[in-house]
Amino acid sequence: MITQTMGLLVMAYGTPRNAEEIEPYYTHIRRGHKPPPELLQDLMKRYEKIGGISPLAHITEEQTAKLQEALNRVQNKIVFKAYLGFKHVSPFIENAVQQMHKDGITKAVSIVLAPHYSTFNAKSYNMRAHEESKKYDGLEIYSIDSWYKEPAFIEYWADQLHETFNRIPETERNRTIVIFSAHSLPEKIKQMNDPYPEQIEENARMIAEKAGVSCYTTAWQSAGRTPEPWLGPDVLDKIRELSKQGYTSMVFCPIGFVADHLEVLYDNDYECRRLAEALGIHYYRPPMPNTHDKFIEALTSAVLKKLLMKESDE
Repeated sequence: MITQTMGLLVMAYGTPRNAEEIEPYYTHIRRGHKPPPELLQDLMKRYEKIGGISPLAHITEEQTAKLQEALNRVQNKIVFKAYLGFKHVSPFIENAVQQMHKDGITKAVSIVLAPHYSTFNAKSYNMRAHEESKKYDGLEIYSIDSWYKEPAFIEYWADQLHETFNRIPETERNRTIVIFSAHSLPEKIKQMNDPYPEQIEENARMIAEKAGVSCYTTAWQSAGRTPEPWLGPDVLDKIRELSKQGYTSMVFCPIGFVADHLEVLYDNDYECRRLAEALGIHYYRPPMPNTHDKFIEALTSAVLKKLLMKESDE
């Protein structure tokens, strides 16, 4: 029996929906400063390489709709109403919280479409949501910090690794290595005791163990173009290093991401592939979670567990 309606605040980085939105999007990332022409041109060329624009906006909307549907299907005590809020494009996180208030929502669960916790993603997104919610009496948001340990998420990647290894000739498998990667962040997070690097390492180990993979490593990708040092080693440097060690096949698992977008379709499928093939290495990348049932199951479980924890605390 349904007892209440609850908001489901799904937050993500955001992406341009068309070529005209690329400059405003980049300007917002740069805190209102327009990008120099050469940087803007470089970004636009990257989008051209993946077909003109990223499919991420459409995928994120589908992920949100499927999560709402799954939550309302697996239980009948709460009606979940989903709201999508982005960091760098409209509707912004604040817009989503405003809309929840207008719709009479008094309780909500927030989840970030990034599996791991860091001050740059989950913490900053949830802080923005909570700051906005303080403007409205009676709106309470229960925030999920991370969900990378969800069994269905680990199973998803383990299953994909099994399928990928089945495509690799048996004679090649003893010279194959899996590279688990995630978006690099400024190195200063280490001084902040940010758990992000350790969570990536732990997640890689959990997936590798589930898949029965013993030969794997981790690397960082998609570092920002700023003077400060970023977490390394960079995935391109890792490819060069592993090539010298005699590996002839590499399986790329960007576990820090949850959908096909620029950082995967360009940074992995174009840059990593081009370097790997130039070094005589066979490039493999399992499909991204996107709207796969296992992925939606992981998000659904994370939301319901958060509510159970909240109930037990009360």
